[in-house]
Amino acid sequence: MTGKPDRVIVVDDDAELRALLRRFLSEHGFETRAVDSGAALDREISRNPADAIVLDLMMSGEDGLAICRRLRSSGDMTPIIMLTARGNPIDRIIGLESGADDYLPKPFEPRELVARLAAVLRRTRGRNDGSCDDIVSAGSLEINLSTRTVTRDGTLLKLSSREFDLLAAFARSRGRPLSRAQLIERAFGRDADVTDRAVDVQVTRLRRAIGDQADDPELIKTVWGVGYVLVADRV
Repeated sequence: MTGKPDRVIVVDDDAELRALLRRFLSEHGFETRAVDSGAALDREISRNPADAIVLDLMMSGEDGLAICRRLRSSGDMTPIIMLTARGNPIDRIIGLESGADDYLPKPFEPRELVARLAAVLRRTRGRNDGSCDDIVSAGSLEINLSTRTVTRDGTLLKLSSREFDLLAAFARSRGRPLSRAQLIERAFGRDADVTDRAVDVQVTRLRRAIGDQADDPELIKTVWGVGYVLVADRV
């Protein structure tokens, strides 16, 4: 890494794992803090915001899902990687539904966490591939791919980084149906551990975030037998 280090907060009530991750991430160039609860996380964020959060799902008291939902409902869109001992696909879906940006089941190789953090931070910074204009519109929706902002009727919308990545994939192929496999590759990366069902969940969340009606969407339409399409015009 070069320049100012990325700030990461690890939230886990396992003291041994917390210390291990803090040491490992620090050795790999992250400015790392580690706390054992949601309350401690809140205090750290108030003192010095994070660029990413590594959050354990199964904690006593307020668990990772509750913390993630609370942060998202408050408008905090800091990228979150959820850690859990569970490997069930349903648990991955629940984690993503709560607003997490990625999901890493335990046990895991610490180097994989470093790679996941680098990927989610890279996506958040919005490295544009230059394949389309910076601003794309769909009706009253305006998507700025450079600043990673979205407005509808002039009102700024709050999207998680994962929701924006998915919307950006649609925007770069506006008017062209995309399969679930294409969405996974373009929004989350070819090696992402994302199922077709998880894509459906993310599309549902994205529709909700941009104010698209679930029963009769105007912006992101289902193309039966294919996938989804963003009905959009270039600005």
